[in-house]
Amino acid sequence: MSEAAPIRVLIVDDDALVRTGLTLMLKGAPDLRVVGAVADGGQVQAAVGEHTPDVVLMDIRMAGLDGIEATRLLRGRAGAPQVIILTTFDADEHVFRALRAGAGGFLLKDTPPEGIVEAIRRVAAGEPSLSPSVTRRLIAHLMPEEDDRRRAEARRVLSALSRREREVALAVGQGKPNAVIAGELHMSVGTVKGYISRILTKAGLDNRVQLALVVHDAG
Repeated sequence: MSEAAPIRVLIVDDDALVRTGLTLMLKGAPDLRVVGAVADGGQVQAAVGEHTPDVVLMDIRMAGLDGIEATRLLRGRAGAPQVIILTTFDADEHVFRALRAGAGGFLLKDTPPEGIVEAIRRVAAGEPSLSPSVTRRLIAHLMPEEDDRRRAEARRVLSALSRREREVALAVGQGKPNAVIAGELHMSVGTVKGYISRILTKAGLDNRVQLALVVHDAG
């Protein structure tokens, strides 16, 4: 059985010392092969055509075409290699622009050598690879959007209820037992139970705990 072909890597960085250091470092991984190194984003397309890399390690700030724009242009071509942004900057604007441009990874240059090697392997296999700080930024960025989505869905569910059903749902969301709800809304406990049953059916919920969560999400 023949051995798997090495992962072909192209390095793009305007610092000659960084290019040399990455080349030497990656030579220590038997399954990786540095096939080329260029100093500017404007040289990427030609270098990819010449060397056919599987993964491109791309700096962001370069004298000519920046790494994010070079990534966007590169990922727009057929059979494009994967791109890992490798930079000293992890500002939100860089992270989100790079990922929207099509980068499959975003690492800081202080990532340990074994972390960079593993990231190249992961990205070559089609898996994203982000530094821990970038992952935290993405989670922090996405959480408000997730909250907004849940809030909109919860409000949609409650808007489908009658006024009286919403009153009962609100009381359930406040953790009140059926007897208290009955007294406050001037109805029997049996009527409260009937309302709750209808609300759960309308909302597609299984129990009053789920209903309480919907009320909470709706704000």
